[in-house]
Amino acid sequence: MMVLTHILVGLSLAVPVTVVAPSLAGPAALGGIIGGFVPDLDLLGGQHRKTLHFPVLGLIPPGAGVVVALLVPGPLTAAVAVGGVAFVVHSASDALGGGRELRPWERTNTDAVYDHYRGRWLAARYLVPYDGHPRDLLVAVLAAIPVLAVYDGPVRWVTVSALLLGTVYALVRKRIPKYVRPIVE
Repeated sequence: MMVLTHILVGLSLAVPVTVVAPSLAGPAALGGIIGGFVPDLDLLGGQHRKTLHFPVLGLIPPGAGVVVALLVPGPLTAAVAVGGVAFVVHSASDALGGGRELRPWERTNTDAVYDHYRGRWLAARYLVPYDGHPRDLLVAVLAAIPVLAVYDGPVRWVTVSALLLGTVYALVRKRIPKYVRPIVE
């Protein structure tokens, strides 16, 4: 999935916090954005979907973060809880997509995300065939709806901007391999 989709899913995870505790709306949104974004920083190191993706072992820290946030609600605990959940949702949802390749529609690499617990790659499921696919954009739109319903101001601008950029990316995605060298192949 597009990093923009992951960010919007992270923001959507902040919506319940915002509804229950409006004073924590900003920190929860910031946590969702960061947690949705950070796993893809492993693209820079050449080990995309391995170094910073933890689809199985990643469940433990966010669970603890949510418990702490429920026991000691505050800006920091809300941001950490939502960010942690967004981080693990990002990692796990990458297993639902395509493989780690520049042209995932060709399906030459079915490695979706690395499972550190079992020490092997999880196979791509192709529910969202590749980043920038129309289904990816649909997930982004669906994630944005509750965010747009609850937030205004900067969070709304981030959401609308992510949707616009995601739409442009989806329109040009299949042309990109002509102009960039592979990062993970």
